[in-house]
Amino acid sequence: MTRFEVGERDFLLDGRPVRLLSGALHYFRVHEAQWGHRLAMLRAMGLNCVETYVPWNLHEPRPGEFRDPQAPGRFLDAVRAAGLWAIVRPGPYICAEWENGGLPEWLTGPLGPRVRTRDAEFLRAVDRWWGRLLPQVVARQCAPGPGGPGGGPVLMVQVENEYGSYGSDGVYLDRLVERLRARGVRVPLCTSDGPEDHMLSAGSVPGVLATVNFGSGAREAFAALRRHRPEGPLMCMEFWCGWFAHWGRAPAPRSARDAAAALREILECGASVNVYMAHGGTSFGGWAGANRSGALHDGELRATVTSYDYGAPVDERGRPTEKFWRLREVLAEFAQGPLPPVPGPEPALSAPAHAVMEQWAPADGVMAALGGAEVEAGRPATFEELGVDRGVVRYRVTVPGPRGRYPLRVTGLRDRAVVWVDGERRAVVDGGEVLLGEVAGAASVELWVGSLGRVNYGPLLGESKGITGGLLHERQYLHGVRSRGLRLDALEEPGAVAEVPFRGVAGAGGATGLYRGTVTVAGRPGDAELTLPGWRHGFAWINGFCLGRYRSTGPQHALYVPGPVLREGGNELLLWEWEGAPARVGEGAGAPGLSPCADGS
Repeated sequence: MTRFEVGERDFLLDGRPVRLLSGALHYFRVHEAQWGHRLAMLRAMGLNCVETYVPWNLHEPRPGEFRDPQAPGRFLDAVRAAGLWAIVRPGPYICAEWENGGLPEWLTGPLGPRVRTRDAEFLRAVDRWWGRLLPQVVARQCAPGPGGPGGGPVLMVQVENEYGSYGSDGVYLDRLVERLRARGVRVPLCTSDGPEDHMLSAGSVPGVLATVNFGSGAREAFAALRRHRPEGPLMCMEFWCGWFAHWGRAPAPRSARDAAAALREILECGASVNVYMAHGGTSFGGWAGANRSGALHDGELRATVTSYDYGAPVDERGRPTEKFWRLREVLAEFAQGPLPPVPGPEPALSAPAHAVMEQWAPADGVMAALGGAEVEAGRPATFEELGVDRGVVRYRVTVPGPRGRYPLRVTGLRDRAVVWVDGERRAVVDGGEVLLGEVAGAASVELWVGSLGRVNYGPLLGESKGITGGLLHERQYLHGVRSRGLRLDALEEPGAVAEVPFRGVAGAGGATGLYRGTVTVAGRPGDAELTLPGWRHGFAWINGFCLGRYRSTGPQHALYVPGPVLREGGNELLLWEWEGAPARVGEGAGAPGLSPCADGS
């Protein structure tokens, strides 16, 4: 029976010092059929442990409605089969550049700033979620207890996540610790925060191991940790070896040499490490989050791209990069014994394939078939009030008349809207207070607002989506606003697509709506990239699997398609385009296509 402990200076495994060489891999960003390959890549890089978050909103999209809550347990079984240990970070908040930091919108909507505090209603919701999640962790921890015999891969469980950069409710952290222990977690607990005094003082818990997160400057970071914790093992829980990217902005790459030097400094300090990310994967399903600019995180919304490649040593497609080889060289010096061989790549698509787009349904038709109930009120309803986590909301309002031409404005717009006046497209606008032009009454106005992802870090975590202010003509509020939402996952319900009123694509003329076509794969299916030349902004599905968001703004210009999603022969392609498709989608530049994934080495 394995015993893992936090000693005075070291981690102890069955009484002997051990260094954790861990790497972050999020099971929810990797197709399950590829877990084994990605875990083998981490082990070949020289790691002995893997870390994963658990996103609450993915598994409980509506109150009391759980979706595949057993996935974390299956992943931990795969971790053990790969010969690795595990660190589990169950939140309830995870950040992770994930929608709403992993918190469900149905909870943050009504509670607002009461989340991530000792608030009784918030903690009741956490109790319900952890009641489904934690038995899987307890049954797979290395320490024996009432929930299982022990001998599993889980060495450590994290309490919350970077709480010191958000709040200072020590009672809240204490209550999370009590709940973890009450539900049978016997392995050591830990916290993780930035290496700054205010973060460490607010985010740590007496009697619980504190760790720090950084990308460089290990000696300074660990010195800050020692000011707060004179004893205990040193660990960098997030060594940022790369970074994520935002739509419309150039990525910030980190060289392999620089990352390797920073890793070496961590290990020369005698510390354990978790490489974040060792393999980033993909934010499938439109689950990518967003950030706000500015020192106070209250500025421009910056949405995170679908790819979570992160500049990681194992790239989005599971291939070793130059960073993999340089980090492997460093880790080999600190590993126990020789490193295993590097696995070969997963199969790639054998030949390019072009899609034939055959059908189209206008946006209004899709909304009528799959949208929620329309709500009419004196003010616009938010996404949260309509029960929409990811998706779009259509707002309709009438400018009364007769009256002259006056400025039409929207206030409190979150994200991005396509504006129509009397059936004609007027503009595409981003959030804030926006002038929509001059309109004479009477007129019919529609705004289709799409969420670009909820903020996942900072004080605006959980902010509402949609129109949070109102619509004004001159300085007069327009009332009687009709709001109707369409959840992204409504397109994935069994039989949902059959309800959509499709028609021949020839009449689409580049309009918004849902497009359906076929990609014929000749020969062996395998990993591929989906390119969408001329398409502006929307979401893509292949065989019912949501690949995520695409945008013509870049920097991401292709969506990763895991090989297990494809099949030989015909594959259904759905594109929900809400800014405007190419005028001739079935010909030339407007034809989507699959191509084999390029080698990432």
